[in-house]
Amino acid sequence: MNPTPIRRIPWVLALLLVPALLMTRPAGAEPVQITDDRGRVVTIAQPPQRIASLLPSLTESVCALGECHRLVGVDRFSNWPDAVRELPQLGGYIDPSIEAVAALRPDLVLVASSTRASERLEALGLTVLALEPKVHADVRRVLGDVARALHLPRPQDAADRLWREIDAGVQAAAQSLPPRARGARVYFEVSRGPYAAGTASFIGETLARLGAENVVGAELGPFPRLNPEFVVRANPGVIMVGNRSMQPMVMYPGWQGIAAVRDKRVCVFGPGESDVVVRPGPRMPEAARIMARCLAETAR
Repeated sequence: MNPTPIRRIPWVLALLLVPALLMTRPAGAEPVQITDDRGRVVTIAQPPQRIASLLPSLTESVCALGECHRLVGVDRFSNWPDAVRELPQLGGYIDPSIEAVAALRPDLVLVASSTRASERLEALGLTVLALEPKVHADVRRVLGDVARALHLPRPQDAADRLWREIDAGVQAAAQSLPPRARGARVYFEVSRGPYAAGTASFIGETLARLGAENVVGAELGPFPRLNPEFVVRANPGVIMVGNRSMQPMVMYPGWQGIAAVRDKRVCVFGPGESDVVVRPGPRMPEAARIMARCLAETAR
């Protein structure tokens, strides 16, 4: 009996089985490496199933990509979509409760790059990805990073598709404005301080697309703290104010003489609208519509 065929059978079977084994391998099981906003290369070995998100815009991005069900806890400011309101709250995004995060046993923690908690979380053996968009281009990039961190199939396609929807929504808001509403000189106060949204911020970029002129120049940074006298000298024609706390709007000294205040062209956004306009993420089209409505209503 010729032994040659007997020796060859295992190799033939192996060649037939390799493609089958590859096809049964879990989708997205290859490790993913992402350079985060700290400049660190973060390796995410497996598709994360228990995610703690400690920045509202990242929470919203996970959900907009269709993966809200993977979230097990969020910071106390994350409140959209409604489903995340039922999740455990883990403190603020700057100073979250380390113990509360660790107790959830997350396999991925999404944080702001400005948080003080990253190293403490990593010291506990947790995988931490720090992302914090500040301009429109960052939003697009972060969507891609989040999609890859989630191990989505064709992650960049999913992120690009969502970005196109966001960008088209902002453009639609700009096109809805009547000509008389364009060219307004705007001051946007993000929070009391006053902290402003400058030209170099994502809010400033949206205002520019709406045809507005931001009185806070790019040289001051994205979100500078200003002396109230700066706004008096700038004398904006429209003032927009994020007032999440719903405290009474008290004018700073000298502001009564500003054109916007004198002519009652001040838009104060309550908690819901403030959350929308100050978050760089999937709800930027809604933010653009809110700001466009203010410009339209204050136009003379």
